[in-house]
Amino acid sequence: MSDDIRAFVFDAYGTLLDVNAAVKRNMSSFGDTGEAVAAMWRSRQLEYSWTRMLMGRYADFWTLTEEALSFALRTFKLDQDKSLKERLLKSYFVLDAHPDAREALTRLKDSEVRISVLSNGTNPMVRAALEAGGLLELIDDVLTVDELKIYKPDPRVYQYACDTLNVKPNEVVFVSSNSWDLAGASSFGFRVARINRSGAAREYEFARLHSEHRSLVELATLV
Repeated sequence: MSDDIRAFVFDAYGTLLDVNAAVKRNMSSFGDTGEAVAAMWRSRQLEYSWTRMLMGRYADFWTLTEEALSFALRTFKLDQDKSLKERLLKSYFVLDAHPDAREALTRLKDSEVRISVLSNGTNPMVRAALEAGGLLELIDDVLTVDELKIYKPDPRVYQYACDTLNVKPNEVVFVSSNSWDLAGASSFGFRVARINRSGAAREYEFARLHSEHRSLVELATLV
């Protein structure tokens, strides 16, 4: 890894945190629809952030998370169980960390590189989930979009990270498992590292990837 790297900036949801953990913990309530509910919840959560941003009608990520869940539960005729929705939303504050996350962050911490998170989530959401996953103590900065009221992949979000951390784009390795986020970060000028746990095909081929890894630990061993 280049000596001029001053910070590793991580996406939270999907990269460090398992976004499907809330549904997994309540799987007995879904029968065989659990995976489909989780996928729809996540896809609408992202879609709503982008459509609201395009319309200039910002709502924070917690609001979008609740709206997306309501739609998913209605779609699968699960909206009559009010306690299910409440349990799922509460679970979003205690998402599981991916199994490779703590070891990777510990290795990076030992290398004395700055470790930050840049997330579309609200600050309370992200901090609570990182703490529940045992990761918060390993992270130097938790940056969220609350103050900006815009979402990644808007370049202003990545600029906010540079301004806050006092770094230049080429001094940052941005780490994400989300292709749209990697594309935005790459277009902005970050060096980007893709975490591709599932071996999925690459998207957004115009975006330059500096590295690709099957796990966060694999990335951390290069530092």
